[in-house]
Amino acid sequence: MAGYSVEERAAPHSLEYRLFFKDAAGRYISPFHDIPIYADAGKNAFNMVVEVPRWTNAKMEIATKDPLNPIKQDVKKGKLRYVANVFPHKGYIWNYGAIPQTWEDPGHKDENTGCCGDNDPIDVCEIGSKVCSRGEVIKVKVLGTLALIDEGETDWKIIAINVEDPEADNYNDISDVRRMKPGYLEATVDWFRRYKVPDGKPENQFAFNGEFKDKDFAVNVIKSTHEHWKALIAKKTDGGEINCTNLTVSDSPFCCSQECAKATVDAVSTDLSVLPRTSVSGKMIQFVWYHKLPSLCE
Repeated sequence: MAGYSVEERAAPHSLEYRLFFKDAAGRYISPFHDIPIYADAGKNAFNMVVEVPRWTNAKMEIATKDPLNPIKQDVKKGKLRYVANVFPHKGYIWNYGAIPQTWEDPGHKDENTGCCGDNDPIDVCEIGSKVCSRGEVIKVKVLGTLALIDEGETDWKIIAINVEDPEADNYNDISDVRRMKPGYLEATVDWFRRYKVPDGKPENQFAFNGEFKDKDFAVNVIKSTHEHWKALIAKKTDGGEINCTNLTVSDSPFCCSQECAKATVDAVSTDLSVLPRTSVSGKMIQFVWYHKLPSLCE
């Protein structure tokens, strides 16, 4: 995981579940703000935070409004969200996640789509052969992008492959996906078009008539969202309820100390009646999150 580890609190598939991130030195960090956008800027290789492993259904996401932005399960009307198995698909059909240090600004109208951003880090569909773990940080090669219009908001879907995938060298642009994985891009459009239909919502729409854009276009979109993030983290634009607490962006007014970050996490009380899911050495520890935490770093 490129030197990152995770710490799990409360039981998965519960309203209280949170997955916190630590760097190689064991310090708490924000996966949204502290993990660099680039894994290798010279090669346009990006970091990706895996939120949802392939074939699973729980809609996990970086909690953009929580201090330190842990991963949690999305909630709608008080209930945990799961994506339905829309025939012939099973759960998410890729490893799904986000590129850190990006932000789709809801106050910015995208010149390509005519719609404003969805207020989240930019999404990634990783198409490699490995089923990743929730919270894993991987290096990806960008291949293209799809412009989803989700309830009137621009929601870019970056298509990428893990640079460590055995077939990664064979993939350099979106055309290689069509050649090497026939039907996969069509399945991706179908999935995004219909995944909300079982919840009683209409089919989603797309810019460019659902056509995928190539690698260069996708990289430019990512760079644009990185610029929006830089304005957000520097407080040059209004982020609303977005929590920008970070440990590494030194010129950010939201930068806090490790002591404050640890205090935020330690404010989560331990329920001694619940046994840890795995050992401390396995990086996963189970606790109970009693309420939404205020940031103690402010």
